[in-house]
Amino acid sequence: MVVRIFDRYLGKQVLSATLMGVLLLSGVMVLGNVYKKLDELLGDTQLPLGFILEFISLVIPFSLIFTIPWAFLTGILLVFGRLSADNELVSLRMTGWSMSRICASVFALAFALSAICYWVNVSVSPMAKDRIKRMFFAVALDNPSALFQEGRVLDKVPGFRIHTTKRDGNVLHGLEIVEVEGRLAKRIIHAERATLEMQPGVLDIIMHLEGAEIENITYTPERTVDKVEFVNAGKTAMLFPLSRLKEDTVKVNASMKSTGMLWQEISDGVDGATGKKMEEKDMSRSLTELSKRYSFSLACITFALVGIPLGVTAQRRETSTGFALSLVTATVYLVFIILADTLNDKPSAMPHLIMWAPNVLFMGMGGWLFYRLSRR
Repeated sequence: MVVRIFDRYLGKQVLSATLMGVLLLSGVMVLGNVYKKLDELLGDTQLPLGFILEFISLVIPFSLIFTIPWAFLTGILLVFGRLSADNELVSLRMTGWSMSRICASVFALAFALSAICYWVNVSVSPMAKDRIKRMFFAVALDNPSALFQEGRVLDKVPGFRIHTTKRDGNVLHGLEIVEVEGRLAKRIIHAERATLEMQPGVLDIIMHLEGAEIENITYTPERTVDKVEFVNAGKTAMLFPLSRLKEDTVKVNASMKSTGMLWQEISDGVDGATGKKMEEKDMSRSLTELSKRYSFSLACITFALVGIPLGVTAQRRETSTGFALSLVTATVYLVFIILADTLNDKPSAMPHLIMWAPNVLFMGMGGWLFYRLSRR
């Protein structure tokens, strides 16, 4: 096939609209997500610039999973809506070109973008998610007192909920510690003041409490409160097990595992991170995650099939119309992905097949619409 001037023109129009959409959508999604995530994790802690830049660079990859297909769909709707409104497509059809030939450059671009999405989904995104989880522990290890934020509940350490009214360096004021087992509080400690003592090479923190009052709670077999014992401890010390945070941090879920590890788990039935035999629901999570990565990689091709007929039919130049159409289409597509993610631990619901449903549905609908458009 000879590349014509129109191929370059159409490809450039769609590509430029897509790149602009990726920049805008990534700016909204990434910057908002970065601020929210950093605020949740570390509050107003002063962070080094290198940490923030690395955090942003890790958030960008898995935002591209969504922004590239959505921006591509928006670009197609805008460009083909304008071409249709200006009767440029009619002129091309009158020269003898078929719709499939007119759209060849767009489909070539769709395959190229799908290849990028495949690389991001299969290789880059899992690595980025794993690294982000470990970054929080690295900062906490360098500056443990940064975990205790004024007016916030610290719930990152398993088995503890801690609230601090005021923090002055390593000194905490108005401290309340709740030790939990499952969902039940087994001990509550109130302290007017606590001084944190960190020892080199030791993860756990010693908390020197002043004005401490302790409530020990016991429960009946029915999990109702049986007895509460009050102790006025005055000055005392306790060990805050920061090492539990490390144990929790090294745990990896299916979305953080490499694609090769997930395939190995499906083949052997053994968890690639722990080496333990996997239950049926864990196998379902791994299979669903694999399906999600491969299914999402085809989103650009799917949206090309759907977007071209929709754009031509809409016959609108307005950006708002194209964006609205893309928003509705992308939302319907994502509903299936979210549903499958929600059911990923229920093998009987076949979540791994639900992951493929939007591609099958939209490709079928897009193919039919494109066929009708070609026959017009």
